[in-house]
Amino acid sequence: MEQSSKKRLINVLQGKAVDKIPCLSVTQTGTVELMDRTGAAWPAAHSDPEKMADLALAGHEIAGLEAIRYPYCLTVLAEIMGCNVRMGTKDIQPSVLTHPFSNGPEKLKIPEKLLEKGRIPVILKATEILKARTENGTDYEVPLIAGMEGPLTVFTHLAEIKNCLIWTIKKPDYFDVFMETCTEICIEYANALFEHGADVVCMPDGGIVGSRMMPPSVLEYSVKPFYKRFCKKVKGPKILHICGDIGDSLKTLSECGFDAISIEEKVSIKAAKASIGDKARVIGNISPSQTLLFGTPASVKAEAKQCLSEGVDILAPGCGIAPRTPLANIRALVEARDEWYNEKN
Repeated sequence: MEQSSKKRLINVLQGKAVDKIPCLSVTQTGTVELMDRTGAAWPAAHSDPEKMADLALAGHEIAGLEAIRYPYCLTVLAEIMGCNVRMGTKDIQPSVLTHPFSNGPEKLKIPEKLLEKGRIPVILKATEILKARTENGTDYEVPLIAGMEGPLTVFTHLAEIKNCLIWTIKKPDYFDVFMETCTEICIEYANALFEHGADVVCMPDGGIVGSRMMPPSVLEYSVKPFYKRFCKKVKGPKILHICGDIGDSLKTLSECGFDAISIEEKVSIKAAKASIGDKARVIGNISPSQTLLFGTPASVKAEAKQCLSEGVDILAPGCGIAPRTPLANIRALVEARDEWYNEKN
């Protein structure tokens, strides 16, 4: 009996057997073609819950991905904490313009009524809308994957990457205060997403880990404890996504409690699975730029089948889907997965 895409994803994250490997994206899915097809375009879809839901649902109903992933940026918590944000355009994501705590954490604190601030109510409302559209009398169950910044991302938005790195050495007490505050914000937000209907949260974080600017000792002793706290306190399945070559960090990251780790194409799937073992599942790692954006459906299928052959647990892009990615290339992902199973049989 064929499993629903929701059941399939949850089973994989729990290390259970599935009828076939899920094919989806745990990173951003908004594309210009989907915006044109739905009438739900950026930047409005970042702040309007109905448009956010329409565009997210299109990733499943039109592009064929086996999950609904939303929202489309990593600036929500930074904005609440005081960063000015440029909301972008139809094909450019929002970005942080200011870093209000670049001098230190003296005035850093968690805002009262955090969940009522900024765009959080928009995203929680979009979650409810998507939940209603994918359950409650519909003939399919599709998992909702809510994306959110991780504590390192919020930290670097608030204080800049250079300060984050300098303080790991010169002012470790500063580093700990930022990580403490940012982790607690992330925990509260993640649990709210689950309470409103999300099935999984995906936390893109730690680009400075993937860039190899952060020493392994800092990851082990100054970041890992906060990741472990996040995983312990958040009440639902959790995915960690980190860009860059994180091969040397995977063992440490797999010990934090995440159900899965999403890797980009710089990391070998076989090596990742060897490092992680059975502590987490591996997600990835089709190149979003070289293959999905600039390739053809044939090249997408070839790379996807290679990932499947190497033992990936969930087939997905290695990072966020570029807004100008052709719809045909996204559809080729699921087609490749199905063809791979047919070829095996």
